[in-house]
Amino acid sequence: MEESFIQSQFSDRIGGQSFGKDTAIYKFEKIKRAKRAAVKEHPKKALIDMGVGEPDQMAYPEVVQTLQHEAALSENRGYADNGSESFKKVAAHYMEKVFGVTGLDTENEILHSIGSKTALSMLPACFINPGDVVLMTTPGYPVLGTHAKYYGGEVYNMELKEENGFLPDLKAVPADVLKKAKMMVLNYPNNPTGASATKEFFEEVVEFAKKNEIIVIQDAAYAALIFEGEPLSILQVPGGKDVAIELHSLSKGFNMTGWRIGFVVGNPLIVSAYGHVKDNSDSGQFLAIQKAGEAALSRPWITQEISAKYSRRMGKLVEALRFSGFDAKKPSGSFFLYVKAPKSAKPESGGDAIEFATGEDFSQWLIRNELVSTVPWDDVGAYVRFSVTFEAHGEENEKRVIDEIRNRLAKYEFSF
Repeated sequence: MEESFIQSQFSDRIGGQSFGKDTAIYKFEKIKRAKRAAVKEHPKKALIDMGVGEPDQMAYPEVVQTLQHEAALSENRGYADNGSESFKKVAAHYMEKVFGVTGLDTENEILHSIGSKTALSMLPACFINPGDVVLMTTPGYPVLGTHAKYYGGEVYNMELKEENGFLPDLKAVPADVLKKAKMMVLNYPNNPTGASATKEFFEEVVEFAKKNEIIVIQDAAYAALIFEGEPLSILQVPGGKDVAIELHSLSKGFNMTGWRIGFVVGNPLIVSAYGHVKDNSDSGQFLAIQKAGEAALSRPWITQEISAKYSRRMGKLVEALRFSGFDAKKPSGSFFLYVKAPKSAKPESGGDAIEFATGEDFSQWLIRNELVSTVPWDDVGAYVRFSVTFEAHGEENEKRVIDEIRNRLAKYEFSF
């Protein structure tokens, strides 16, 4: 069949004439294929999915009922554009109550988002010209960097290393990169490492950003999902609002992943630029969903209950992995446990050891042989990410799932 003329029309930013011809398989697709193969090969063995990066339960009834009520009101049927005033006021109150961030100007310093992913995709349009550099952490969430490249920008990866608490070493960024850098993207508590920032680190970030005239985007999707201490915002730091905005999401902390609602808060100029691009990109999230978001944000105890569940699961999972030799440490927040992948696994029943050159090798083996699904990360060393969002209703079922993981791993002697 003759190739369509459309093949020659694709933009260079998505691959040009090669678009759609790449045979490389994305790692999440590899995981899906491995899960299907494992279930087919071992039909009587339950798959334990520890790779899911979204909550395992529905939004709370109070939130769902608010949506049901508001969706039936005629005044909510129209375009929301850049959001309702009431949502912004509730978001400001939430920032004060949960993070201690006071004095926010709801007119100029807060706007809703149709989820953080959408906001991340829009922000490069506000600031990035060809040749500009975005500082991003790796491993990390690539969306803003992808869109920066669409505009001719470049990405400089700041490695997250265990010896540095999975915080980027700002002093290691080369001077020639800093000259071209316009934005820095952070995400704490972090996906995938589970690491949390400290106030001292955010103070360093603010000083660094001012010195080098760099805009800071702190993706705070997991900011309130903490197991110890108090939730932390970069806007708590003196001068934080001079250089930074935070992206807050209701997806993780309120079990509202599919609802696509969050907010951008911080520096008024950055918020204004985001609002300008947003106004030319979408017509706002459905007002009934914004009202449901208000119901959630008005109930921070919901996040506290969810955090307690994940903390409980995380503690049990850490114990189970340490029993098999993994150097697992309970993080201070998020729902991710990031551990070094073993170099080999020797069956206790005898036989040769299985060698793993990468985290992906181990992850694929674990799915196919023991039906435990994880996500590999080989960006900075060989690691795998476990998520405590596995499906289990009640503490007894949680214990049963984690005991089963422990039993499956106990059949091997792992070498690190």
